[in-house]
Order: sequence, then C-alpha cells, then structure tokens
Amino acid sequence: MQVTVKAESWDGADGVRLRAAQRAELDARYGNDDHEPGVAPTAGDIDVFLIARDAHGAALGCGGLRTLGPDSAEIKRMYVEPAARGTGVAVAILHSLEHEARGRGVVDLLLETGTAQPDAMRFYEREGYHRIDNFGPYAGEPLSVCYARRLR
Repeated sequence: MQVTVKAESWDGADGVRLRAAQRAELDARYGNDDHEPGVAPTAGDIDVFLIARDAHGAALGCGGLRTLGPDSAEIKRMYVEPAARGTGVAVAILHSLEHEARGRGVVDLLLETGTAQPDAMRFYEREGYHRIDNFGPYAGEPLSVCYARRLR
C-alpha cells in the first residue's frame, strides 16, 4: 500500500477522528474508559503529530511525540484503522516518528501500551523495542506495559 506520512495539526478533523477511534477501541478492550495513567496528551505537549494517508488522501493512522527530557521522548496516540492493519501503515508511522525524534536529538524513545493490546506488544518487539520497567506515570500500573528503543 502506498502511504504518505506527514506532520499535521493535532486539532485537525482527521487527527481528532483517529484519536476518538483509538479511544473507543481501548475502551472496548479494557471494558471502561479509565485506562490511561498520567496526563492525556494535548496540542500543547505533543511536539509533532503525524498522520498516514493513502494514495487518495484518506487518513489511515496517526502517532505523536511528547518530549520527556533533553534526550528522551514518548510515542503517544499511535493508532491505525483496523482495515489498514497489516499493510505497513503502522511501520511507516513508527519509522517516521523515529526519524522526527532523531531530528530533535532524541536518544531514547519510550512508549506505553497495555496488557489488553498483545498485537501492539508484538508489533513493537518486532520493530526492535525492548520491554522496560514502567516509567513515569505508568510505574506501578498493572495494565501498563512499557518499551524503549535507543535511536543512536
């Protein structure tokens, strides 16, 4: 599948729609809407927000970066529409996020997923991320599973 990934506004209609779809899917997987430890990301704390589009311009997925420190960042709101999963869209978004992170001087790229997302865990492991102790707001959270990858 031909995919273009580029930075777009956090508040754009496609970004809002994709994040709402992600939220609905996670609510269904976890059986409630209280499954995000820490502060939810906003336009004010996401350094870059990317949207993947197909050849016709349809938004298929998204992901963002939030700075954690001088050389670390966290992947936030990584999501791909169910119909586009397994087509390379997630890989394209992830590689674009890594490229953006490197350009910002990020050495350690971290992320949190959850115990009800084994597909996400397999994806990140396949892409070279290794499981780490839960960090920051995820420390001690039994539903959280954290990963990291050194970019240099």
